[in-house]
Amino acid sequence: MTTADDASIEEEQRYRASAWALLAALLRAAPDQALLDHVGKLSPGGDGDSDDLSEAMSSLAGAAQGRDPVQLEVEFNNLFIGVGQGETVPYGSFYLTGFLMEQPLSDLRDDLRALGFERNADTHEPEDHAAAILEVFSVMIGDGFSLQQQQGFFETHMLSWLERFFTDLGRAQSADFYRPVAQFGAAILKLESAYLSMRS
Repeated sequence: MTTADDASIEEEQRYRASAWALLAALLRAAPDQALLDHVGKLSPGGDGDSDDLSEAMSSLAGAAQGRDPVQLEVEFNNLFIGVGQGETVPYGSFYLTGFLMEQPLSDLRDDLRALGFERNADTHEPEDHAAAILEVFSVMIGDGFSLQQQQGFFETHMLSWLERFFTDLGRAQSADFYRPVAQFGAAILKLESAYLSMRS
């Protein structure tokens, strides 16, 4: 028998997982029309949302409405790909050491193996790409990994650098649509940190 408290907890976990999955999708590739339509319908949830998150969700939803996916492809390429390198570098190793493919990536790979995650053979990006890390965390929440496991992964592989990444993304010269994406990322990072701290 499912109690009201159980249902509330399940909904809370779905909300957390979907927020991280959405952010991962926006950082993985330029959004297509279907994703833009989904983002454009976002609205803040109930009383549990922080003011920062409510504001960020509203800004992101507004930014998605009426956007041209072709123009967003250009923005995405300027921000993350560029000629040789984009304006922002979405890799944990870079933020933690100043270089790509360094020890933090090796540590992440060890932890992913320990948690039971395997690299997809079709994936070309290193595992410390922001989108890949957020996807893993979303799966951990959705698959019911313990809060201790979630907190360990979050503090080691996300909290240690993503705040700086979102700050840089929001300030990047080419960022237009991705400015509210960065605001949304910073808001859920802050909320997640508080959530896990309260339950540790």
